[in-house]
Amino acid sequence: MEHLRAIGFDLFNTLITVEPQTMQQANERLVFALKQNGFAIEGERFNKAHREAAVQHLEECRKDGRETHNRFWISAALETCGYRVSPEDPRIAEAVEGYFSAFYDYSRIIPGATEMLGRVKESFRLGMLTNFTHGPAARKIIEQLGLEPFFDVILISGELGFRKPSPLVFQKLVDGLEIEKEELIYIGDDLEPDIIGAHSAGIQPIWFTFVRDHEIPFAAGILSPRTGTPDGGVPRISHWQELLALLGQA
Repeated sequence: MEHLRAIGFDLFNTLITVEPQTMQQANERLVFALKQNGFAIEGERFNKAHREAAVQHLEECRKDGRETHNRFWISAALETCGYRVSPEDPRIAEAVEGYFSAFYDYSRIIPGATEMLGRVKESFRLGMLTNFTHGPAARKIIEQLGLEPFFDVILISGELGFRKPSPLVFQKLVDGLEIEKEELIYIGDDLEPDIIGAHSAGIQPIWFTFVRDHEIPFAAGILSPRTGTPDGGVPRISHWQELLALLGQA
């Protein structure tokens, strides 16, 4: 890593995680917001339809890399429940905010992350590249947890229109950091978007397994992370001291 000038980070399950009750709370707040706006829906039926729509849209994302958004899932689920409502309807926008309010309440920084970022920022340019459908919610979480000042570049798939593992978003990270690919490492937890995605884009990945090793519930996706391990040549770290050791800063 003698030519290293910059480090890229994933967000969820790498720098932060969420409390176990987050998804249940998010779904309850989503249903509550819709009911407040006059939709007489049955929670269990709606949640089932919402999850099915989310999975369908996210699987489509895996085909071409284009990002989806929660408003489409909610619109599809409402149609299943007998309501034809445009994804652009302001009542759906309110429901999206209700859903993500749970993440504001229950997101937590992974131990040691803030201290590590302070250390590495002294020597490297730092970028964040995260898959998150709703950009404003991601920005609020990042700001609320005090992470924003550490980063030279923060890229969110919901704002880019494409998501990892698309090489387009990794190129945006490289361009934003004003470096060459060979001068960047990318740290993430999820095999397909983070590790395979970075490697396919010509960037050295590092697999961060703190959440996996400590059996912490994965956040914050609808789809479960793909199982398996990376091919050889991908360093694996389970805590931030191991990253500092890799960088010669231990």
